[in-house]
Amino acid sequence: MGRIFYGTSDQAIEIEDRLLAHVQAVVITKLRRGESFSLTCRAADGSRETVWVNSAIPIRIVLEDETDGRLDRELLVQLVEAANSNRGLDVTELMAESAPVQRRNLSRAA
Repeated sequence: MGRIFYGTSDQAIEIEDRLLAHVQAVVITKLRRGESFSLTCRAADGSRETVWVNSAIPIRIVLEDETDGRLDRELLVQLVEAANSNRGLDVTELMAESAPVQRRNLSRAA
């Protein structure tokens, strides 16, 4: 299980490593381009947590398990499209234990 540390908080958002590797790729790409976006995740207590991802705010991503380095291109495209949408990147559905990492329409209207 990987973790995202946002800002100066020592509290982490836990995300399955394979999904987090995809989120990491999106975060790095967006920040490299100077683009801010919202990221919504499921917190440990089950609540939804949304943060504004901006290059001025520290973000640290820790992957616990080595992944094979291969990312699902179609999932990446969906995550980028979601991050570019008004809704932002919401990975709560993908984080659900019963929901495997698979392609979904993440940019649909809320």
